[in-house]
Amino acid sequence: MPKSNVALVTGAGSGIGRATAIAFLKAGYKVVLAGRRTEPLEETATISGAKSAQVLVVSCDVTSPESVGRLFERCRERFGRLDVLFNNAGVTRGGSIEEISFDDWTSTVATNLTGPFLCTQEAFRLMKSQVPRGGRIINNGSLSAQVPRPESAPYTATKHAITGLTKTTSIDGRKYDIACGQIDVGNALTEIARDMIKRSRAGGAYTSEEPVMDVEHVASSIIHMASLPLDSNVLFMTVMATKMPFVGRG
Repeated sequence: MPKSNVALVTGAGSGIGRATAIAFLKAGYKVVLAGRRTEPLEETATISGAKSAQVLVVSCDVTSPESVGRLFERCRERFGRLDVLFNNAGVTRGGSIEEISFDDWTSTVATNLTGPFLCTQEAFRLMKSQVPRGGRIINNGSLSAQVPRPESAPYTATKHAITGLTKTTSIDGRKYDIACGQIDVGNALTEIARDMIKRSRAGGAYTSEEPVMDVEHVASSIIHMASLPLDSNVLFMTVMATKMPFVGRG
């Protein structure tokens, strides 16, 4: 992998985002670490052991067009281009559908759907104008993009919508050498997974602990997607613990 390749990871301060950012750095990428809080991002950079010239830490609110615009401008100024965007930042909001607050609904949609849309817009603008032209966008879908858990309406709705965003981005990017794919992750051992499993078990959906997988397997799968030449694309990939409930799990 050429040392000049640049990746930008949102939600890089924890979980899948942190593991993937570190994997990109180990693969020789220069990486922009984006997230709401600077401290966890700097911790990711420290854990990676990467040289400071290889990493750019940027505090960003993905729900704000102005903040997202500044993020991508910082990327362009520092590294000159962008080869891979991993739209990873996300939140979970759940509960009985009639009890979900309007604020929980709108904040989930803003982070999980509007955020990836805004980042995709900015990535398109940069990838179309840079030389050589093109790049790759990878969206974090979730198994909930295919089969929902009980009491997860805001999260599930946004993840279904991400699938639509992935497909349209793939179509719109073709003539500009911009590829787009989606990874649907099941039960990687992160704080979000722990929270969702705990909530589902408390609601009686599951009576035993669900199998989980190491988050490193997710990161390595994303590196594989990113490493393909731009004339090849993994449109959808599902990575999950082999024994977790999936088909018909609801």
